[in-house]
Amino acid sequence: MRPFEEEFALLNETLQEMGALVARSVHRSVYALVEKNEDYAHQVIRDESRIDQMEIQIDDLAASLIVREQPVARDMRLIVAAIKIDTDLERMGDLSVEIVERAFSLMQQPPFPESIDFTEMANLVESMVLRCMEGFAKRDAQIARGVVASDNGVDDCRKKIKEQLVAIMERNPASIPHALDYLIIVRSLERIADHATNIAEDVIFLAQGVDVRHRALEMA
Repeated sequence: MRPFEEEFALLNETLQEMGALVARSVHRSVYALVEKNEDYAHQVIRDESRIDQMEIQIDDLAASLIVREQPVARDMRLIVAAIKIDTDLERMGDLSVEIVERAFSLMQQPPFPESIDFTEMANLVESMVLRCMEGFAKRDAQIARGVVASDNGVDDCRKKIKEQLVAIMERNPASIPHALDYLIIVRSLERIADHATNIAEDVIFLAQGVDVRHRALEMA
């Protein structure tokens, strides 16, 4: 394998490794919330520094390849996609930390007066994160389009939970600080889904050379 091919392979592998680490952070942040698991919460915080390091490593690799190899066509699409994807992954890592910070806050408060079910939203968001990286690994535009389509489901879950929390706050003003933590968590999950959607759009660009941002996808 020639040196530039080795660097392209390293870029690809590092991006997939970063995606896997971020997916674990998303999962652990939700588990820390639902199960009040402090070990998982601390692991998410520890992994954030590794995610940040991998973002810098990928950016440096991409810049080196552009300067030395002057790539074109598909190779250039990979580099452009890698730079954008690693930025979205880094933000997912930050949002996972935000979720565990709210989880720590909730652990210190009295029990909430009503049960808030994050299961559907959390499962959908986790699935989107895993599938967008699967789409990248396989260069599969159909998987990526499925991720984009899933974002509507996350929005529906956010709306339902938000309406439930607002109703609880209206009935019980003492619950407001607790409910605000939940609202931040819901918003963080929604934003993780948005970043997964961004990655899916980049996968479509990488696989097909089609820019689908800011316009409806042709799902056929």
